[in-house]
Amino acid sequence: MAQELRRSLGVFDAVVIGLGSMVGAGIFAALGPAARAAGSGLLLGLALAAVVAYCNAMSSARLAARYPASGGTYVYGRERLGEFWGYLAGWAFVVGKTASCAAMALTVGAYVWPGQAHAVAVAAVVVLTAVNYGGVQKSAWLTRAIVAVVLAVLAAVVVVSLGSGAADFGRLDVGADASAGGVLQAAGLLFFAFAGYARIATLGEEVRDPARTIPRAIPLALGIALVVYVGIAVSVLSVLGAGELGRATAPLTDAVRAAGASWLAPVVRVGAAVAALGSLLALILGVSRTTLAMARDGHLPGTLAAVHPRFQVPHHAELAVGAVVAVVAATADLRGAIGFSSFGVLVYYAIANASAWTLSSGPNRDTPERVAAARAMTVRVTAGCGLLGCLVLAFALPVSSVLAGAAVLALGAALYGVRKVSRSRSAP
Repeated sequence: MAQELRRSLGVFDAVVIGLGSMVGAGIFAALGPAARAAGSGLLLGLALAAVVAYCNAMSSARLAARYPASGGTYVYGRERLGEFWGYLAGWAFVVGKTASCAAMALTVGAYVWPGQAHAVAVAAVVVLTAVNYGGVQKSAWLTRAIVAVVLAVLAAVVVVSLGSGAADFGRLDVGADASAGGVLQAAGLLFFAFAGYARIATLGEEVRDPARTIPRAIPLALGIALVVYVGIAVSVLSVLGAGELGRATAPLTDAVRAAGASWLAPVVRVGAAVAALGSLLALILGVSRTTLAMARDGHLPGTLAAVHPRFQVPHHAELAVGAVVAVVAATADLRGAIGFSSFGVLVYYAIANASAWTLSSGPNRDTPERVAAARAMTVRVTAGCGLLGCLVLAFALPVSSVLAGAAVLALGAALYGVRKVSRSRSAP
């Protein structure tokens, strides 16, 4: 039997890890592309992204409470839909998020030392891999500090922007430049600022009392992130307007300058670098745990399923993920070339919702049949809305992202088929 990881995370640490994943570098950069797509419909796109994220969060929380093991949707798809769907979710997550790790590491480098972005990126990967290797509790402690810094910086942006004479709330009105297609595409882009709550579910094997902790931690983390994002979106949009925001490459920095607080711009850059570090830390955690789960089932080399006897972490998986990310970050610039990751994450959550759809809540000694039926209907409605929302947002992404994502999934499916055929031929 595979050695299990140590359960050491409570509700607070789980919420912090979720926030560290969500309130990352994405909010510093995603508003510009979203505003270009939706125009004055940016807030509608944010609201739609939040609704889809809520449905996904509820599905993930229910599944994680039922299956409190490392791997997240890989485990849920395998258990509820069959081996192939679990594998496809795991493949989309590991491949897509490994590229995201490299991109996030390069983002750190670009903020800290633009002239040596690759070297800084590799150093960041090495340091954070070492932190993760020392145990998930150390990762949680570092994430606490990162989240505190990022939230302080974002709060400063909101206060300075809304308190300035440049703020005009008339810019929040939805105008003629907003279209349904643009709002959908903006929602697809902004959705990934919420996607980090899945890191809580991915770490299900390291959470104490998961049946209670995970269903509490996921909505809490999502709710806090939504409040932060609404505050940032309203403040930046009221200062810059949709047109200028759509043209901005560093929208939060541009907003504080437009608000007459240029002194805050360097602080925002530091906050963006720290946020990118937090996202990278959580990404390495999530990818290594999914790698562990897939290795346990033979989809990846068995050595990646090893658990350190002292630190109780998947140390081989963490080192492998860290090595791959470091090599990619040293040799390639993926910051503008990971559209398939966006598509893959939506497919990943679509499989999570399809898995949650199959859950049932039958009556028992403490639950009347009518109440159980109502709960089951709630599960179905939430999962159905989440599934539909993920598919709509996935195919509302730019065509290049959809094609790249579909190609990556097709490659994963082909490798699964080859492996299946090889196994069947070698069986006695």
